[in-house]
Amino acid sequence: MTSTLPSSFSAKGSAPAATPLPVSLRIRDRLEKAGVSFFANDNIADHLLDGELDQLEIEVAGKVRELLRSLVIDIDNDHNTEETAERVARMYLHEVFKGRYHEQPKIASFPNVKKLDEIYTVGPISVRSACSHHLVPILGNCWIGIKPGDQVIGLSKFSRVADWVFSRPHIQEEAVMILADEIERLCKPQGLAILVKAQHYCMKWRGVKEPQTSMVNSIVRGDFRHDPSLKAEFFELVKQQEALLST
Repeated sequence: MTSTLPSSFSAKGSAPAATPLPVSLRIRDRLEKAGVSFFANDNIADHLLDGELDQLEIEVAGKVRELLRSLVIDIDNDHNTEETAERVARMYLHEVFKGRYHEQPKIASFPNVKKLDEIYTVGPISVRSACSHHLVPILGNCWIGIKPGDQVIGLSKFSRVADWVFSRPHIQEEAVMILADEIERLCKPQGLAILVKAQHYCMKWRGVKEPQTSMVNSIVRGDFRHDPSLKAEFFELVKQQEALLST
């Protein structure tokens, strides 16, 4: 006699086989239960389990494939786009948005043995991000001014942490604040100043299409905020570094 049980039943009385949730929903559920925000410029690496980033890459590739189909692109026969979905997924998760999904690079701090208290600047540091409104590039330079406290970090580490912070969808004003928070956490300086100059392709490539327009913003904390002469010295050092680049 032919069975009339649904194919999802393997034996009499057994429950239907559960369809596993997509990994993105499992991660989202975990974040919501923990009360953790997952805005575009948040880092969620601490809440990913082993293997989930690989699973997420596969899921994102599938979604991008559907996006391309909805754009009426023949990804089945077009040799230029047949692997685009996989490339885009890999790019988002491991390159341009890696600051969301990867842990902060290991950055060791060291005691300020000589009690250095003169300011220094690092820059220009290339920064690459994406506008969180349109997901198109933000490209520019960053300068960091430090008046050391009890701890110091190596100069190259400023570039590493800036790259990690900016490799997320952002608005520039918030990116600078997040970078400042991270540097303060890493080396607890007496004073911190950051200046970012960047061009936004949401203005260059679309919209008003102004190719020369850039955005400049800064943040000053600690002694840079309370001592006008230190603040002026930082901006003068940035101007000198820019002048060296143009010679």
